[in-house]
Amino acid sequence: MSRHPEVKWAQRVDKVFITVVLSDSKNAKVNLDPEGVFTFSANAGADNNLYELKFDLFDKVNVEESKINIGARNIFCVLEKAEKVWWKKLLRGDGKAPHYLKVDWDKWVDEDEDQGLGDLDLGGMDFSNFGNMGGMGDDPGELDDSDDEDQDVSKPESSDADKAGEQDIQKGNTEEKKEAA
Repeated sequence: MSRHPEVKWAQRVDKVFITVVLSDSKNAKVNLDPEGVFTFSANAGADNNLYELKFDLFDKVNVEESKINIGARNIFCVLEKAEKVWWKKLLRGDGKAPHYLKVDWDKWVDEDEDQGLGDLDLGGMDFSNFGNMGGMGDDPGELDDSDDEDQDVSKPESSDADKAGEQDIQKGNTEEKKEAA
């Protein structure tokens, strides 16, 4: 019996982002049909469980322009829409979306704020090193914080109003102690 991995999605007027969250997947296979059928299968976990899903997307997609990256922690797909229109939802039909399908709020943009990808060009992205991008060092589990070294962080100076407020609090505590005694 197969299982369903967690899936996150977001869209732009010209693209749909689908992220299948599945760590250490093996034999991952993604198939995209121009009619909007997205299928995925992989094995993962200590018991080598089979994970599968099939989505009938809301509309057609351009398979040749779409990109898929299979990484260590997830499978990231950038699906190019056949028509540059905002989809009402990800899946075709009137049924409720499956419980494992969630909106990817990190990538989400509202329709009235969408300007396509604007200056963001994913065409030059090297998907072969996708897991090591974004300030990661040699070890993907360790953030490269070398830019932050040798930077002093100081407490902001208090204003006169802040100091007066602190004094009032201290006076109140002293008065409370006198009353308690």
